[in-house]
Amino acid sequence: MLCLLALLGLPLAASDETKLQIVVTNQNGKPVDNASVIVKFVQGRSVTKFGAKIRKEWDLKTNQEGVAKIPAIPQGKILIQIIAKNYQTFGETYDVQEEEKTIDIKLKPPQEQYTAHPK
Repeated sequence: MLCLLALLGLPLAASDETKLQIVVTNQNGKPVDNASVIVKFVQGRSVTKFGAKIRKEWDLKTNQEGVAKIPAIPQGKILIQIIAKNYQTFGETYDVQEEEKTIDIKLKPPQEQYTAHPK
C-alpha cells in the first residue's frame, strides 16, 4: 500500500516544472540571434529525483528567431542573463509558477562611455 501511494505522488512532483521559452528582441522588435542566454535556478520547489543531481544552470544561445528553449526546470525563482554583441547585458529575476511560460526580453543598445578625466 505504501508503494502505491509513493507511485501516485510521482506525477505531482513532475508537474512542479516549467517548460521555458525566452524570446530576445532589440528595441525595434527584431530578433537577436546567437545571444548567450544563462538561466540560473535561484530558489523554489526543487525536488530531488532519487539522489540524482538537479541541474541549476543552463547556458544556451538564441536561434535566428531570437528564441531559446529551456527544457523542464523546477518552478520558483530564476535569474535570466542575456549577453549579446552590440547590446547592453540584461539580467533580471523572474518567479515562474506555470507549466509553460514565454518570457519576452528587449535588449537596449550600449550606453555611451563617460569619463571623469577632461581631455
